[in-house]
Amino acid sequence: MRILLVEDEHLIADAIKSFLERQEYRVDWVNDGLVAEAALASGSFDLVILDLGLPGQDGLDLLKRLRQDQKGIPVLILSARETTRNRIEGLNLGADDYLTKPFDMEELLARCRALARRSAGRTRLPLQHDNLTLDLEQQRTFYKGQEVVLQPLAFRLLTILLQCQGRVVSKSDLMEKLYGWEENAESNVLEVYVSQIRRRTDARLIRTIRGVGYIVDGDRRS
Repeated sequence: MRILLVEDEHLIADAIKSFLERQEYRVDWVNDGLVAEAALASGSFDLVILDLGLPGQDGLDLLKRLRQDQKGIPVLILSARETTRNRIEGLNLGADDYLTKPFDMEELLARCRALARRSAGRTRLPLQHDNLTLDLEQQRTFYKGQEVVLQPLAFRLLTILLQCQGRVVSKSDLMEKLYGWEENAESNVLEVYVSQIRRRTDARLIRTIRGVGYIVDGDRRS
């Protein structure tokens, strides 16, 4: 999952980014509301963690613009504005959740996971397809009842493709979700991870659409 963190307090942002990246999330950080709006217009994110008191543009104004543009990306407000009125205002403007500072990192993680599941249209784990089962909470993969070990980025790649099953996902979208803005990956990195998944699960699971990207077809059990 790729997260856009919009937070102008450097110490808080660094702590959140480091913690979530240890949980194998990709986190891109900006500290300005206008920069965040530009990032959302040009990038592909699965979740926004949004502070309210921002330079450039207030977080609530950013949220309002996001919803006016019909973008349904989940938004978790993270703010020191802790009154009931503040929470109601944020939720009424289209936020999906609201967490006040100070907060517990484990609670933040749990809320991020819940929003990701809700956004994917799934209310429970694990994620299943044919003989394949992905435990998203524990980051474990099972094929025909036996656990198989995938590298963390391979697991994330497989999760993205399964959640988009039936649709082709372009290579550029996959690279953006896996690596965000900060890392320069080798040009063949997707092929390496797809090959690993095929070897350790089902060679037919992921189809290559030449010159475009990859697709996982619908569950053959149905």
